[in-house]
Amino acid sequence: MFRILALISVIALTAFAAGDASFEATKRDLNIPAIIMFFIFILGTLGLTYWAAQKTKSASDFYTAGGGITGFQNGLAIAGDYMSAAAFLGVSGLIYMKGYDGVIYAVSFLVGWPIILFFMAEKLRNLGKFTFTDIAAYRLGQKQIRTLAAFGTISVVVLYLIAQMVGAGKLIQVLFGLEYEYAVILVGIMMIIYVTFGGMLATTWVQIIKACLLLTGVSFMAIMVLYHFDFSFESLAVSAVENHSAGESILAPGGFISDPISAISLGMALMLGTAGLPHVLMRFFTVGNAKEARKSVVYATGFIGYFWIIITIVGFGAIAFLNSDAGSSYFVEGQLFGGNNMASIHLSHMLGGNAFLGFISAVAFATILAVVSGLTLSAAGAISHDLYANVINTNSTDEQVVKISRITVVAVGIVGVTLGIAFEQQNIAYMVGLAFGIAASANFPILFLSIYWSQLTTRGAFLGGLCGLISAVTLVIVGPIVWVQILGNEEALFPYKHPALFSVTIAFVSIWFFSKTDSSEKGKAEKELFKAQNIRANTGIGAAGAVDH
Repeated sequence: MFRILALISVIALTAFAAGDASFEATKRDLNIPAIIMFFIFILGTLGLTYWAAQKTKSASDFYTAGGGITGFQNGLAIAGDYMSAAAFLGVSGLIYMKGYDGVIYAVSFLVGWPIILFFMAEKLRNLGKFTFTDIAAYRLGQKQIRTLAAFGTISVVVLYLIAQMVGAGKLIQVLFGLEYEYAVILVGIMMIIYVTFGGMLATTWVQIIKACLLLTGVSFMAIMVLYHFDFSFESLAVSAVENHSAGESILAPGGFISDPISAISLGMALMLGTAGLPHVLMRFFTVGNAKEARKSVVYATGFIGYFWIIITIVGFGAIAFLNSDAGSSYFVEGQLFGGNNMASIHLSHMLGGNAFLGFISAVAFATILAVVSGLTLSAAGAISHDLYANVINTNSTDEQVVKISRITVVAVGIVGVTLGIAFEQQNIAYMVGLAFGIAASANFPILFLSIYWSQLTTRGAFLGGLCGLISAVTLVIVGPIVWVQILGNEEALFPYKHPALFSVTIAFVSIWFFSKTDSSEKGKAEKELFKAQNIRANTGIGAAGAVDH
């Protein structure tokens, strides 16, 4: 296996060497320190993957690292999983472009964590095994619920994956002058290697390392920005207003989210969607017990909250520095080179030169790889554990399940690369907003009500969840972004960019209605089973424990 990793590394290096030289010459000089740091990180994480592959023997190892991760480690890994390319590149780019409205994104991303801490973490660990669907299907029909949840998971994963691929492609394009398409393909290859061979253990440690690097890097950026303004945020804001074409309006809402419906809808999607993200929920099964699960959320919330405060400073710093006379070299034909998503990358070069650009670029790439690894692992869990092992072949062995997982990882990688190329021009924070909208509409209502509502039945969960999923996906397709900007139609059939306010409401009302009207014997039996489920959810009696190695 080590030979395979070495061979793919050589192919990757060859691809970099074969980058479009004319593109690079007209855009940016080749940054040798950046490239050195970049490959140090890649080789280091490949070594980590090789180590993890030696320890990954069973399905439990592959999906949950055997449940042997501590609360602090898991908190860092969750933060690493959650602080995605959309968080680092997308939101800083959004603040650079629109000011205050970008900060709304940052706050909304954080608000979902108290919901997970107080309502979800302990129950998830006590009831689940590998995926969040284990909880939803605990007392309900396995076939229907797992099938629906798998489709919900895949929908969220694909949208989230597009955002990471776009960020990675633009980043490598800026650094190496490699064509965007080749850059995205390279990320797809690396992602497949990490997850296929290393499973959850490799993914966890990549996420922990990346979280430490990212928090260190953005802290230094924020300190350097504030240093230039005598550590006065007011002076920074004044400079940002003076250097932005929109002037004082960047300090007021309405630049990106122009109406109350969209604002409420976006906030709802980011708040409830956090508690429905399959790759984040999956992390709660990597700890030994419910106490460690709670601790991991507390740590994660602290790290993530700190990160969002810092990103706000970085975003306004990008306006103040890049739009000044000194930042003119970062523009090509009046546009920021690489697009607005690259604002924080260019800012790092202004603040710390080539060496710091190399560090931040390697961190941004680590960010993307850590998140796509978690995403593909959750997609693999949905297909192999939820569909294959519990619906298609209920007598499957661990070896068969892990084999299906690895095939799924390759398939998801190919889909991610294809769509990443197709969605090249989209703002990655917006793409993730859509993924959160679907998670809030399809996954969260079923999961939340299966834990807390005794009257929930399979019929209600399946039909209601299906209504939420279909309404969310349909409203995204007929909305302004896909219907007008991508498909080229003149006018959107649905006027709002974010559908969560409507689709989440549809999901909850539908689940309530179809459960209440279910008078079948099966439905009555499922309601009776709630009492036993509730005891296990609160006490952990019968919960899966950690695996000793």
